[in-house]
Amino acid sequence: MNNREAADLRGGIVLRAPEEVERHSKDVKDWAPGQPPGDPEAAQRLQEWLEGEEGGLDVAGLDFSGADLSQGDFSESWFTGSKLVNVKLIDADLYRSDAQGANFTGADLTRACLVRVNLDEAVLRGATLDGADLVKASLCDVDASRASCRGTRFMGASLLDVDLRGADLTNAVLRENSFKVAMNHATILQGVSGSIFGPVEILGLCSHAGRRRPGGLDKRKWRQRPGHLWNLPYEMQIT
Repeated sequence: MNNREAADLRGGIVLRAPEEVERHSKDVKDWAPGQPPGDPEAAQRLQEWLEGEEGGLDVAGLDFSGADLSQGDFSESWFTGSKLVNVKLIDADLYRSDAQGANFTGADLTRACLVRVNLDEAVLRGATLDGADLVKASLCDVDASRASCRGTRFMGASLLDVDLRGADLTNAVLRENSFKVAMNHATILQGVSGSIFGPVEILGLCSHAGRRRPGGLDKRKWRQRPGHLWNLPYEMQIT
């Protein structure tokens, strides 16, 4: 697959199998942050990288809160344990990056490439991942509560012990994932499609009998079957 096809995939035009996804390369030298990080150490580290360091950006443990890094190429970079609160990473490329334990609270990763990214133990609380690609990404022990994942592609990814309470997964694509997540009645699943393998824990009791279902989940079409393959309908009904 050529770069144009990869770019089309990120724009939602072409949907390829996970193994066909390739990183969309950009020239770092032609890019500048819309807003540099306010933390002096983080700003200096970013500037040094932009001025000619080869390879990915290594900002492990640094504070990039509030920075605008949209459209940057951060493939094979290190954000391990970094503070990325309210950071803008719109259309950014984080292919094969390590973001274990990073705090993305309130961050905007709309249409970001998160292919093969390590997001284990990351915080995505209230983050926006609309249209993002998480092909073969790893999300273990992740807080993604109230995250917006509209049209997000989770294909061949591992979502284990992920908190999706209050998350919006409208039109998300779930294909061949390892899946162990928690949802509640505020989780939106309208238009979700694909297949998953693993259990979903529905949290929160209604005032009468039984548990409340996430929005868009039709119990006649999608039933809890821990340890079984679930086939999701292309259209789900609001209940």
